Amino acid sequence: MTTLQRDGATRLATLYQDGCAKIRLPHTHSRALEAVLINTAGGLTGGDHMQWSAELAPGGHMVLTTQACERIYRSIDGPATVETSLSVGAGAHLDWLPQETILFAASQLDRRISIDLAHGASLTAVEAILLGRDAMGEAALDARLRDTWRIRRNGRLVHAEATQLDGTLAERDGLSLLTGKRAFASILHVAPSAGQSAAALARLRALLPAGDSSIAASANGERLVVRALARTGLALRRLIVPILAELTQAGSLPRLWHL
Repeated sequence: MTTLQRDGATRLATLYQDGCAKIRLPHTHSRALEAVLINTAGGLTGGDHMQWSAELAPGGHMVLTTQACERIYRSIDGPATVETSLSVGAGAHLDWLPQETILFAASQLDRRISIDLAHGASLTAVEAILLGRDAMGEAALDARLRDTWRIRRNGRLVHAEATQLDGTLAERDGLSLLTGKRAFASILHVAPSAGQSAAALARLRALLPAGDSSIAASANGERLVVRALARTGLALRRLIVPILAELTQAGSLPRLWHL
């Protein structure tokens, strides 16, 4: 998917979709382009390979979200693979706001996210993981995850991280790891400058629950990172929704986040 700027608003230029990967563009009152990513298969399992890509024109604003939580089911044939490649033009802003990914028992997920930012571009991105379904009392103790992020500006690496879960009790219960929690999220905000990143962190301080060690934020140069842990998916949303609303350029989350 690619975009263009017309009459001060971001509009669709080209769209290609294939297989179970679909994209819908709901009508909004914003000058931003909102795109909803849909997996019509209803979930992924071992051997499945999903790819998403988007290019945002200079000066544009695009919001990418998902219709529902992605579900990763039991695998008997290696991991499911999800690759996301995004490009943000000069002075543009991208909100990458997929809903949570649910890892079921014996699931395996290999996810890779690559985002290229041009000069003056900014980004707000979130990825949240739920280990099993809260309502069913699932813990998905043997779920496996490999999650790799690479964010660059004009080819220069500005943020890299890798998360791996091997399905061990040490990971689930370790004081420096999940501490018994079944839901976690990473939020990354890359501002055009270090000063703007520091200003965003100052605004977030007022939103963080006092004395709550399950969520924290830090800024380093042009990037701001928030980490959150919770016992349930609902508790995780309550932690991260105010943060995301503050960091998105639209000032609010897509309607699908509130249904």
